[in-house]
Amino acid sequence: MINVIASIEIKEGKLAEFIEIFKANIPNVFKEQGCIDYMPTIDVPTGLPPQELNSNVVTIIEKWNSVGDLQSHLSAPHMVAYQKKVRNIVEKVSIKVLKEA
Repeated sequence: MINVIASIEIKEGKLAEFIEIFKANIPNVFKEQGCIDYMPTIDVPTGLPPQELNSNVVTIIEKWNSVGDLQSHLSAPHMVAYQKKVRNIVEKVSIKVLKEA
């Protein structure tokens, strides 16, 4: 199993639009082979000193059975359609692919 942390920086004022588009695609992702979990999250202010807050970032927490399943996910037709829908409201995307230490 692998874990994926995807950070998606959204253009100012476009967060609600992005989340609506993203959530509409979640049922498609859960139908994919190897998808265990797939959830968008946003920062929660806690007052903890090391925490960095950014109200324009959505962090996607994902779990997949394998890297192959993740690679298939990235090229799935519904993901290609999703990427077209959000391309003008997304500033930057970065991912971390992790395994248990």
